[in-house]
Amino acid sequence: MPDAVPQRELETRVEATTRLLVLSFERFLKRVKSIASGAREHFQRGDWHAIQRDSLRRLDLHGDLVEDTLWRLSEELGEEWDERELWRAVRTRFAAATGSLPEAELAETFFNSNVRRVLRIVGVDAEVEFLSPIEPQPPAARAWSHTLTVPCDGKVERAIRRLLPSLAFELPWYDFEGDVAMLTSRLQAALPAERVLAFEVGREPFYRGRSAYVVGEIRLSRADGAESQPFVLALANVGNKLAVDAALFTEDEASIVFSFARAPCLVAAERPVELVDWLATILPKKPRSDLWNAIGFHRHGKTRLYRSLLRQLATTEARFEVAPGKKGMVMAVFVLPGFDVVFKVIRDRFEYPKTVTHAEVREKYALVHRHDRAGRLVEAQHFEHLEFPVSRFEPTLLEELVTSTAETVRVHGDNVVIEELYTERRVEPLDLYLARVDFEEARRAVLDYGQAVKDLAASNVFPGDMLLKNFGVTRHGRLVFYDYDELCLLTDCRFRDLPKPRFDDEETAGEPWFFVDPHDVFPEEFERFLGLAPELLEVFVAAHGDLLDPAYWRGLQERIRRGEILDVYPYRNSRRLRASLP
Repeated sequence: MPDAVPQRELETRVEATTRLLVLSFERFLKRVKSIASGAREHFQRGDWHAIQRDSLRRLDLHGDLVEDTLWRLSEELGEEWDERELWRAVRTRFAAATGSLPEAELAETFFNSNVRRVLRIVGVDAEVEFLSPIEPQPPAARAWSHTLTVPCDGKVERAIRRLLPSLAFELPWYDFEGDVAMLTSRLQAALPAERVLAFEVGREPFYRGRSAYVVGEIRLSRADGAESQPFVLALANVGNKLAVDAALFTEDEASIVFSFARAPCLVAAERPVELVDWLATILPKKPRSDLWNAIGFHRHGKTRLYRSLLRQLATTEARFEVAPGKKGMVMAVFVLPGFDVVFKVIRDRFEYPKTVTHAEVREKYALVHRHDRAGRLVEAQHFEHLEFPVSRFEPTLLEELVTSTAETVRVHGDNVVIEELYTERRVEPLDLYLARVDFEEARRAVLDYGQAVKDLAASNVFPGDMLLKNFGVTRHGRLVFYDYDELCLLTDCRFRDLPKPRFDDEETAGEPWFFVDPHDVFPEEFERFLGLAPELLEVFVAAHGDLLDPAYWRGLQERIRRGEILDVYPYRNSRRLRASLP
């Protein structure tokens, strides 16, 4: 047994480690704010590529700072940096140094990211990790430091005239009077204008793609007090002039702006914890983990998701079970009843005809995390070194995991250890959905299925496997894609016209009689493999027949290669103030 570390030496190392961690966390927050603060200028210059670059920098920031911190610790402490006694003391000292900060819960996540790497923690280690309360109730309405309020008292047009200039953009307006008139008309059609007491919006917009979103609430009077509902304005830069592109007035519409199938926004938040508290009052159905992801704190979003899972296990007797739907060839998929998430583990071996490798599967999930998901790709959170009691697994699922994912999942005593898994928001597989709904609902889903494929293509993504089972229906009725083992960049594909057979035996051949490269795609064959019932296939082809034309795909590729950013907006065309903007 090693000798105990002398108290004075331990104290010196505790102090040095704590100081370095606190300084690294402060650097993290400073860089977050620096990146986000540039978004307004990028928007005003119409520099959409700069917004894309900064969005990627923001995604990488937490991981980069953790790597840097670990390197500095190893340099300063040498071989004595991975002792549990040290980290137990550092945890206490770090909590004292950061516990009173407004960003204290973010500091806990930053600490945990470091200590889990240093001590190679499996499962949960309460002695050295922070495990704060999970998913508190949204706070009551209060005076927020980051919002501005414009009184209305039923005079909607006058309030809008005051609200728009208060957003403090340096751009001139494209059509200020037109925006005021159309916004007034839209709001009066959606709400009783005489009940509108005030508009309260965030001072800083949320930037993503080519849009700036002004987010807030409309306060309404009622007989027994007051109520509020979401209010979102989508702003556009039109030839270096500012215009309101769309107005959203419902919780569902506002929720889609912050969807788990969309890339994070850049927002200059002085107090990110307060910002999420405020968003939770506007979007109470949306999990806090989603809200943290939506403003770029995906590591903390993952922390909140994991703590929610621990709470679900602690407060229910539910057991993990095989997910409904067709069995995946690449992933073993399971669920926990009552928890709105699916868990996916890569199988040891893939059945024919899958040719993808394990490394390629991981690369595709990483691509989705870093790409513009266009509201159609479900965000996947990557977890490592998890541990759950054997008793929380249905026998059928446990048997599947230990036989088909033995390289990743093992039983250790009374626990199941999972070295790696991905989580995604649970949605209903499209094939199951179509089997249970009436024709009109199925028709709407098929139309959105085609639109989902087009939205993905516009964001330079080709799903690869377009089977119905790989798409799902969200609670908003939107189609999303969630099976990524064959996904690739659109520009990496070669969309070919189907060669015409020269002889009778070529026309009747069971296998292609011409050379097919792994990157070749033949859109004319799509309708043969979609698996749609004839009447639904007719609906699909009537609305989205261009997807069967190779020229459609090649045209998109050319536009993307020229550097065009083809934005996919999180609202319907009917919500736009104008049919189109230049």
